[in-house]
Amino acid sequence: MDYDLIVIGSGPGGYVAAIRASQLGLKTAIVEKESLGGICLNWGCIPTKALLKSAQVFEYINHAADYGLKVSGGEVDFESVIKRSRGVADGMSKGVQFLMKKNKIEVLMGTGKLKSKGTVQVTGADGATKDYTAKHIILATGGRSRELPNIKQDGVKVIGYRQAMNLPKQPKSMIVVGSGAIGIEFAYFYNALGTKVTVVEFMDNVVPLEDEEVSKALNRILKKQGIDIMTSSNVESVDSTGDTCKVKVKTAASVVDLEAEIVLSAVGISTNLEGIGLEENGVKTDKGKVVVDDFYRTNVEGVYAIGDIVKGQALAHVASAEGIICVEKIAGQNPEPLNYNNIPGCTYCSPEIASVGYTEKAAKEAGYDIKVGKFPYSASGKASAAGAKDGFVKVIFDAKYGEFLGAHMIGFNVTELIAEVVTARKLETTGHEIIKSVHPHPTMSEAVMEAAAEAYGECIHL
Repeated sequence: MDYDLIVIGSGPGGYVAAIRASQLGLKTAIVEKESLGGICLNWGCIPTKALLKSAQVFEYINHAADYGLKVSGGEVDFESVIKRSRGVADGMSKGVQFLMKKNKIEVLMGTGKLKSKGTVQVTGADGATKDYTAKHIILATGGRSRELPNIKQDGVKVIGYRQAMNLPKQPKSMIVVGSGAIGIEFAYFYNALGTKVTVVEFMDNVVPLEDEEVSKALNRILKKQGIDIMTSSNVESVDSTGDTCKVKVKTAASVVDLEAEIVLSAVGISTNLEGIGLEENGVKTDKGKVVVDDFYRTNVEGVYAIGDIVKGQALAHVASAEGIICVEKIAGQNPEPLNYNNIPGCTYCSPEIASVGYTEKAAKEAGYDIKVGKFPYSASGKASAAGAKDGFVKVIFDAKYGEFLGAHMIGFNVTELIAEVVTARKLETTGHEIIKSVHPHPTMSEAVMEAAAEAYGECIHL
């Protein structure tokens, strides 16, 4: 065997798995067809946050008077905003290159395919192929922008997330189809820079996977920011043959004609399962996902799968956790299976959204008798000082045992607060233990303690 382990795909699942494998003494190689770090580092999580920071800074400039400051002459240099984002992504990708060298992981550039049990075929950019052998092979090929038949992407006027972060010029108008994390983040970014944005969402609420109170709060805030929101609406057709895109949207009441320079399709992702040797080698799939057990073993011995192509949330931190669990099991350790009900979800619009565990509705449907506490940012001293009074922290506990069932947050910096709840739930912390854990003042994090206290009728500042 050439290697103990070959990983196909170097996204946050693949490269993390490779590093952990190397740490555990496995001779490891990783296959990547484009850029180390995959979509997340190059075209997803990282560059989008750089774009969002530029939008946030521009908003600060425009609202400097709210902080007692006089600033004039602020304007958007769209090309420079995009250039900064690409620079951040390139720097992160180079960081992964360094980590590969540091951990003595061989990088095989090209398109990887499971040729047979224990063999990976790598096709280079020049079309030449070479076979490599390994006792263990992890498939971590990720996903891409999902394309609907009625919203055909041409990459120019009808685009996916990848083109949305690299447009040659700022559009005057944009229709965003889908209001999950990707759609909402881009809607916020472009609206903040001055593009007229309309969001079309099929479900009844924006960010439909979130707690209903969070969804409704975000809806109000986005409308206040100037974004048009159309919920319970479906895009029937897109005509991009003219200078602009003409979009027919079916609402509950009628069919509405919209027009915009750009249509961004943000209706989820499709898994990259094609051409990686699954069918030829009898690897089982179901509904576009590779079937795996709790340790990411497929039905074929020595073949594993992690990340977007398997069960669970299609999130970078989920893929990383899966990769670590997978290789620790391969190396003979005894890792604990991942608890998919304790995975934090974050949306980086402004205000941010963060959540983990049961929503209030899901907790009730699961049969829990619950205690719910909510603390508004308007009552937080730190939030008032920061000029960020929109939002709240909502926590849900089991009334009988005090189990921390879930938390749902909307507000400034809440994506940094949610880890406290994830850790608390992992440690089976109760509501009273949160209340009695002294939180520093003044901080946004106090809102978690205050919300817990409110659930038990002990809140001081409400």
